[in-house]
Amino acid sequence: MPKHSLNKKIRESVIAILEKHGAERIAVFGSYARGEAGKKSDIDLLVRFRTPKSLIQLVQIEDEIKKATHTNVDLVTENAVSPYLAGPIRRDEVVIFG
Repeated sequence: MPKHSLNKKIRESVIAILEKHGAERIAVFGSYARGEAGKKSDIDLLVRFRTPKSLIQLVQIEDEIKKATHTNVDLVTENAVSPYLAGPIRRDEVVIFG
């Protein structure tokens, strides 16, 4: 099992919500992926969806996850990752679904 600091309940909530919205692959990156998350850390998620999502849909999905986990969320889709951030994200990422 890869090292990350998402507890089971939060991980299951994130997966259930994103799978409902058509996620094919979900990875955690940043402080949660490194096991360094603190009380004020947000959950950084890299997601591949089966079908493209609008900005409004992505914001709604982020909000749904935030309400379920009581934690701020940054949701990034694989096709929208800046080339400047792709390397650091890929180095940190821990796949939790797909």
